[in-house]
Amino acid sequence: MINTGKLAGRTLLITGASRGIGKAIALKCAKDGANIVVCAKTAEPHPKLPGTIYTAAEEIEKAGGKALPCIVDVRDEAQVRTAVSEAVSKFGGIDIVVNNASAISLTPTLGTEMKRYDLMHNINTRGTFLVSKECLPYLLKSNHAHILNISPPLNLNPKWFGPHVAYTMAKYGMSMCVLGMAQEFQDKNIAVNALWPRTAIQTAAIEMLTGAESAQWSRKPEIMADSAYAVLVKEPRLSTGKFLIDDEVLAEAGVKDMTQYACNPANADKLMPDFFLDGEEESKGGAIDAPASASSKGKIPQVFEKISTLLSEDIVTKTQAIYQFNIEGDEKGTWYLDLKNGVGSCGNGTPQHTPDATLTMKSQNFFDMFAGKLKPAPAFMSGKLKIAGDLQKAMKLEKLMKALKTKQ
Repeated sequence: MINTGKLAGRTLLITGASRGIGKAIALKCAKDGANIVVCAKTAEPHPKLPGTIYTAAEEIEKAGGKALPCIVDVRDEAQVRTAVSEAVSKFGGIDIVVNNASAISLTPTLGTEMKRYDLMHNINTRGTFLVSKECLPYLLKSNHAHILNISPPLNLNPKWFGPHVAYTMAKYGMSMCVLGMAQEFQDKNIAVNALWPRTAIQTAAIEMLTGAESAQWSRKPEIMADSAYAVLVKEPRLSTGKFLIDDEVLAEAGVKDMTQYACNPANADKLMPDFFLDGEEESKGGAIDAPASASSKGKIPQVFEKISTLLSEDIVTKTQAIYQFNIEGDEKGTWYLDLKNGVGSCGNGTPQHTPDATLTMKSQNFFDMFAGKLKPAPAFMSGKLKIAGDLQKAMKLEKLMKALKTKQ
């Protein structure tokens, strides 16, 4: 996506801009010579996450833009108002708001503490509303006013609610701001839209959720930056109230090759789908071959029989995890896989030791996963796999299946 210079001199206020998608959008717009108000909580280096508002500001200046780093917790009205005031004082106004700041906790109802519930709703829904509200007086004065929320299409498929209803409600709150504000300001020449990635985007957040291996099945943040840029350079009156998907936006803008955005181009057609988008989640790839004699009954016992012949101290050493599988559907039952003790063990029933991760899924999805037709990360993202316990250890299953494959 080639820069056009259309955002030169425009002022963008971007939340969550110290890293990830927010910073990528900031850098893309900075190449036009835009002014970027870098809003984020990270003023001091985080022990696990890269970047601060000041390092992001330095990168923006180097890219050709002007930067104003602001310490902003979007839950704090005073901090938001101070950032808006400083932005107007420095740059003369605000033209574009990108609500990117977000919190995530993929926990079921009983596993969601109310402080975590409040965090997600206060950052995602309330924070988006607050930032937009405080910027609106200045957007109304701009001749190129946009609000862009990094939030999904409103999809009422129950599969997006069941596994993590608290997060879904909080994220959909951002999208409802789009729905309402687009209607409210449709005659005020303010475009209000949502943008969402089709696939997982390799950021610190997704790595913390699914492990470093997720990069193999993710796209770079630059795809969101390029698609956001394509939306923000449009005349506001031409497109508002839209729930946009990154690669569809780019295809419409004339970008034909999406391979360039894959972290691993070899996996460009096997990417992990993001939440809230219905479609075919299964991807090709090999793990344990389906038993040749498998019939419609008794598939899962045969899978565990095969696993038992392939276990070794080496796999145990590399994995160090105990799994419990709660299988639903035609072959309902409980199974375990101990890859923490001795040379490993597996079988019917609960494990002898406390499991590190408990995985719940239908029997056909379980079989598909161990037959290589369904990868654990996409299964989890699509709601086909529910995980309690250590999520990163659960995601080691993909690596484990490849290791078992080589042992055959």
